[in-house]
Amino acid sequence: MSLDDAQIVNVNNPQQPSSPDTTLQRQVLDLGSKRSRDSERYSSISMSHREINDGDARLVHVNDALKTNESFLPRNLFEQFHGVAYIYFLIIAILNQLPQLAVFGRGASILPLSFVLLVTAVKDAYEDWRRHRSDRIENNRMASVLVSDRFQQKKWKDIQVGEIIRFSADDTIPCDTVLLSTSDPTGVAYIQTINLDGESNLKTRYAKQETLCKTPEKDVINGFIKCEKPNRNIYGFMATMEIDGKHLSLGPSNIVLRACVLKNTNWAVGVAVYCGRETKAMLNSSGAPSKRSRLETRMNREIILLSVFLVALCMAVSVCAGVWLKRHENELEVLQFYRKKDYSEPEVENYNYSGIGMEIFFTFLMSVIVFQIMIPISSYISMELVRVGQAYFMIRDNKMYDETSNSRFQCRALNINEDFGQIKYVFSDITGTLTENKMEFKYASIFGVDYSGEKTNFEGEQRGYCIQVNGQVWRPKMKVEVDKELLQLSKDGNNTQAGKHIYDFFLALAACNTIVPIVVDTPDPAEKLVDYQGESPDEQALVYAAAAYGFMLMERTSGHIVIDIQGERQRFNVLGMHEFDSDRKRMSVILGFPDGSVKVIVKGADNSMFNIIDKTLNLDILKATEGHLQSYSSIGLRTLVVGMRELGVPEFERWQSSYETASTAVMGRVALLRKVAINLENNLEIVGASAIEDRLQKGVPEAIESLRKADMKVWVLTGDKQETAISIGYSSRLLTSNMHQVVINSNSKMSSKTSLEDALTTCRNFLVPGGSDGNTTSVALIIDGTSLVYILDTELEEQLFE
Repeated sequence: MSLDDAQIVNVNNPQQPSSPDTTLQRQVLDLGSKRSRDSERYSSISMSHREINDGDARLVHVNDALKTNESFLPRNLFEQFHGVAYIYFLIIAILNQLPQLAVFGRGASILPLSFVLLVTAVKDAYEDWRRHRSDRIENNRMASVLVSDRFQQKKWKDIQVGEIIRFSADDTIPCDTVLLSTSDPTGVAYIQTINLDGESNLKTRYAKQETLCKTPEKDVINGFIKCEKPNRNIYGFMATMEIDGKHLSLGPSNIVLRACVLKNTNWAVGVAVYCGRETKAMLNSSGAPSKRSRLETRMNREIILLSVFLVALCMAVSVCAGVWLKRHENELEVLQFYRKKDYSEPEVENYNYSGIGMEIFFTFLMSVIVFQIMIPISSYISMELVRVGQAYFMIRDNKMYDETSNSRFQCRALNINEDFGQIKYVFSDITGTLTENKMEFKYASIFGVDYSGEKTNFEGEQRGYCIQVNGQVWRPKMKVEVDKELLQLSKDGNNTQAGKHIYDFFLALAACNTIVPIVVDTPDPAEKLVDYQGESPDEQALVYAAAAYGFMLMERTSGHIVIDIQGERQRFNVLGMHEFDSDRKRMSVILGFPDGSVKVIVKGADNSMFNIIDKTLNLDILKATEGHLQSYSSIGLRTLVVGMRELGVPEFERWQSSYETASTAVMGRVALLRKVAINLENNLEIVGASAIEDRLQKGVPEAIESLRKADMKVWVLTGDKQETAISIGYSSRLLTSNMHQVVINSNSKMSSKTSLEDALTTCRNFLVPGGSDGNTTSVALIIDGTSLVYILDTELEEQLFE
């Protein structure tokens, strides 16, 4: 990231945020010293490839609602006149205003068009007013901003880049903010991003340890933040901070974005880096789109065809009129119904006669006005009224009412009502959409041994694993059904070989994650509940499972974790962590053990993990684990594989040096960290595998079956194993026993093309049912992600949807 692609922020001296006309310029913003309020501005040499065009991000004037309201009428008329019929009626109305062409009353020709435009404008104005009312409420919300060494209330729209902001629990974040400190002594803050990505799970964000001890009201915070220019990527952030002479790297875990909500944290303090229209949330808001239904598009085509026919008819009339005028050219002065001259006055004068050529032209235009009924404007009036009625009945439909949330169907765009009955494709993911997103630990395979036997659910006197802390009883908030045999072996400790393997497995589940334990009060003051919060529900389920078997995570900071292992508390130093990414499909943590040894623990998808497992060790165990994973996947369970190995001192030092270099890099930090992780994650010894269940939501199978009966093509995307995906397909009724399955698993562009052509040939050999009788054979396509990428990146995309 060059200086041209960055903003430099000096902590504590806010400057006026850049206007839309200057966002493409490089800015040096002083945020820290109260002695200087001047910013030095340089012309930009090159624009970042991540920069966004104004047209893509500035359509909704969030900070200036008045400006948006003033442009409503011309923009609304512009959108309405995308309809060909409206242009036609406007031309007719204009022609009818000319004295030589007037066929109907001038007002009568304007009224129908004006009425249609008015009805549509009123409908659109109501929708626009609702949006602007929401914008106005949002912009005038108050936030606590540091002004003259005191936190004072300030409207969101007035917050400037560089100001220090304090927000409390359950507050919505007003701008993109880098955390400086939180109420948690370790600098952890929990946020909910449901307004950004729809995920309700809490995510962890961290303040740097170097800024935790700073009190904005008392301490002068001097430093600089060098960050990216505003961009739309809500999952990425690269910056560096220089504070008190220290050079710190900042990443996505150090920034909280606008519209997020602070949860389970009493307060947090941060410095604003992107405000107003420059926030990532607003850059991703492209404004209210103009939506047109298929019916409207079809009507435009029909209007064009009718217009061509009308022009041909009017031309025929005008040609006939020209022939008639030519034949009777010498009789025009005396013809009763077409007199060229007026003899009623003493002085003979010509009527409005402009010659044969102009008379033919006027006849053509008058014919257009006379035959205008070929394109009835009443159809557009009827269509708008029908849409309003449809919206009313859809909103009041009791079958579309959800008693749980007390919410009804919302019709937000009346222009596309009729398209609801013409949907051909439905795209969906699985986790959280089709499923409850409530993971439950089911089975484990530990060092080649399958523990999927009889389960015990702690009831009555047996209430699960608990520990004693300062005279209080701490219990996991969520109960887990445990395997009796595995539970007994875990209690025996690591004295035996099997016990050592179980010890390593559950230690890996408790340590290799980003979960943070939160102690929650209960009505009984002598009892506390430990609530595990994290970004991934899979991780939550695994940590709760580890706690149920006696490996209870008690504390996590950025530098260490504390785990109670069968009543004995042990502290492990977190020397580094490589978080999960979609390329590696795994995560790893480097732990310093109490005995001084250092180990790397890795968990991830089986197809990713088996590539880095040392296959020369315990080959029989590896094959047994693969068989267990196959059986887990076949019943729709989500699987993860765990591996581990010890690091020698030279290897650890090499990794530490590379990790620190990559972490502080500004350019290409993500790629460098990924390379360091790949170099570390190899030659692992397999520890085991886990199986987690995510139940389908109530009514999902019936809904998918109804969609299929309506001849809709349902596509479901999942990151699970293919066997898991197929099992979920059967349980959700996406797949049935009478379907012929076409599977495409390819690892190259040519093989993907060949597989797709074979699939098309197979599909043509089967009769795809058009009804719902179910007697004929239908076809289901199952395609893996690698093949899908090859197909969508080539000309094969059209063939895929055949």
